[in-house]
Amino acid sequence: MDKGASLRILADMTHDADILIVGGGLNGPALALALAGAGLRVTIVDALPRDTRADTEFDGRSYALALASTRVLSALGLWQGLEPQAQPILEIKASDGRAGEGAAPFFLHFDHAEIEEGPMGHMLEDRFLRRALLDAMDAVPQITQISGTRAIAQDIQQNGVEVTLEGGRALRARLLIGCDGRESPTAARAGIGRSGRDYGQTALVCAVAHEKPHHGCAHQFFMPAGPLAILPLPGNRSSIVWSEQTETAASINGLDDAGYLDALRPRFGTFLGEISLAGKRYAYPLKLTIANSFIAPRLALVGDAAHGLHPIAGQGFNFGLRDVAALAEVLVEAHRRGEDIASPLVLERYQRWRRFDTMMMAIGTDSVNRLFSNDNALLRGLRDLGMGVVSSVPALRRQFIREAAGLTGDLPRLSQGRPI
Repeated sequence: MDKGASLRILADMTHDADILIVGGGLNGPALALALAGAGLRVTIVDALPRDTRADTEFDGRSYALALASTRVLSALGLWQGLEPQAQPILEIKASDGRAGEGAAPFFLHFDHAEIEEGPMGHMLEDRFLRRALLDAMDAVPQITQISGTRAIAQDIQQNGVEVTLEGGRALRARLLIGCDGRESPTAARAGIGRSGRDYGQTALVCAVAHEKPHHGCAHQFFMPAGPLAILPLPGNRSSIVWSEQTETAASINGLDDAGYLDALRPRFGTFLGEISLAGKRYAYPLKLTIANSFIAPRLALVGDAAHGLHPIAGQGFNFGLRDVAALAEVLVEAHRRGEDIASPLVLERYQRWRRFDTMMMAIGTDSVNRLFSNDNALLRGLRDLGMGVVSSVPALRRQFIREAAGLTGDLPRLSQGRPI
């Protein structure tokens, strides 16, 4: 046995895992599955108890999964079980809207028939996806799950990183990955600052039942206070992501269910018939927040820990899964070459792959929100004209459809549905 192999074995004996992931939401488990599938040992730590994360009412959101994201889930062996609970997105229509007036004629229309790959994406409720990830991790012996405790300290050392949990337990790994949300304590402890701004908006999220079928069409109404997305779910149900100014949102969210629906109906309109609530209501403050670096010594950030985007384009979780796919590919390839998976050269490959793409999406979603969240008649006319041009030119329209489906750019193998 050569000296290098002996040193690697000795190092492994001093580590509890190759990779320690802090944050057990969605991106953390997806990354754990991708890495463990390639033979790496992973420990994942989450502050919430497992029963809370597995509760079907823990999170009322649904996700607009781009086609590339469903391919990641397929490559991880999850999509076959999830697809029956998902609703294909066959069309996307965007239009201006005002409360009490309903939506104006749509100025942008995407149809999945214009691309060869099938539906542009699928809507999937959090309760199904989260449970599938938890169950999949249970079946993988290379993954150790620690729930109901927080990481409170981290110490970067020459050959690894040591993380201290509440109660004093210490865990050692070769690499630390922060998947712990937009306020990421992991990033803060590493001295990574953040840039961005508060949008002064809150997303009101719920599911509604309606009389008429949605035919797999997603709608985006650009209201003066912020966008209202009506996203198709299985059956005669839709997921609502309703952005309002923070004070207005707080007032609406404080109403009882009847009052809440009275506020929603003038904005929603009557195109799907009468509506009723089909579950609990939730509210999420909207901020743009980008980590100033996605990496630090023996550390990488993924998903919301790296970037929090406005939901106007529905790309937040999709970009998190693309982070997962890119980082997994970089780490697995480095591991197979015998490199230190936490070396600066390896981690920089991940940052180069994902940071520019993320910054462009952040600028894009921020600009669209600024342009559309107002009631300026001149701006409305100009933006509607511009979107109308996109909708009327087949080549442009097809390009936008492929962007929405996540099929453009330098795609990691998992995002192509291929194993690493």
